[in-house]
Amino acid sequence: MLKRSFGVAAVTAAAALLLAACSSGSDTAASEDTAAAAASGLACVILPDSASSPRWENGDRPALKEALEAAGFTTDIQNAEGDTAKMLTIGDQMLASGCNVMIITDYQGAGAQVAAKSKAQGVPTIAYDRPIEGVDYYVSFDNVTVGTLQGEGILKCLADAGKDPKTAELIFLDGDPTDGNAAMFAEGYDTALKAAGVEVDKAKLGAKRPDGSWDGAKAGTNFEQALTANGGKVDAVVSANDTNAASAIAILDKNKLTVPVSGQDASKEGMNNVLSGKQCMTVFKDYLVEAKTAAELAIAILKGETPTTNKQLADGTPFQAADPQALYADAASLDGFKQALDRSGLTAADVCTGAAAAKCTEIGLS
Repeated sequence: MLKRSFGVAAVTAAAALLLAACSSGSDTAASEDTAAAAASGLACVILPDSASSPRWENGDRPALKEALEAAGFTTDIQNAEGDTAKMLTIGDQMLASGCNVMIITDYQGAGAQVAAKSKAQGVPTIAYDRPIEGVDYYVSFDNVTVGTLQGEGILKCLADAGKDPKTAELIFLDGDPTDGNAAMFAEGYDTALKAAGVEVDKAKLGAKRPDGSWDGAKAGTNFEQALTANGGKVDAVVSANDTNAASAIAILDKNKLTVPVSGQDASKEGMNNVLSGKQCMTVFKDYLVEAKTAAELAIAILKGETPTTNKQLADGTPFQAADPQALYADAASLDGFKQALDRSGLTAADVCTGAAAAKCTEIGLS
């Protein structure tokens, strides 16, 4: 929840309208100038890349822009495009332009440097989607829960395939270890899998748990090398997101293998893979909820208000968390698929292609 003075604002606005109606033209102009000044403020947003997920440019950018500008504030939204040096340069340029609040999605630790410079200049900071040490606020989904849903998904799909998780051959495709969220995802699925008797220790798994990455091509290479090192044996792939999952699936297809693969983001490709039976599940995280929450925090700050949040990170950072949803190729996930499509500006026709068409018809996705 955000602590907002809606009642006071409403009374003030009503009074302003009444005065404007009774005043002269010059008074009206003065009132307009005052209103414009009250709504002034520059909200700066740095997104991480375009490669790790299509959500950043297709979803988060327009959602943040619309919410912030609808409140009367100016925005400067830029993408670091997977370049830490570029992220730092963008941050410097934004601060020089007079940012009043800085929203940052970290990329390989560069966000912490931008946040430190922002705070040194008295600019409030919000870590968006990925945690950053030293920020004023953090907005994201409950990422441990995201990972738990992934782990539970792998267990469910192994059971559906008649496989005992204790003896199953699992290969892990974790997220980038420099991304704090990746650790939370791993915490979630490791805990769920370990409780079912699955070995999750990286040191013991060796080649079956290579270093993580959000780069799809690298994830594909990692998976192919792990599969080869394991003698071509695999019963499931614990993938931290849909992009990594798609890369693993390409290798599985090449080897004429179909096994449960986890994912998240409910991307176009991810949903198609789930509905095609090539991916066990994906996790839908409604970016509109996340973007709206981050925008509300920024708007409150720009208005001089004090936001409150529903959680707190271990280091004490105020954390506003949203709940994710697991999607499977079944009728129970129909509403989730529809909402995920709507949020992405897609239709059923976009994901119900190829092998997915029959499943879409079966569950009523049209």
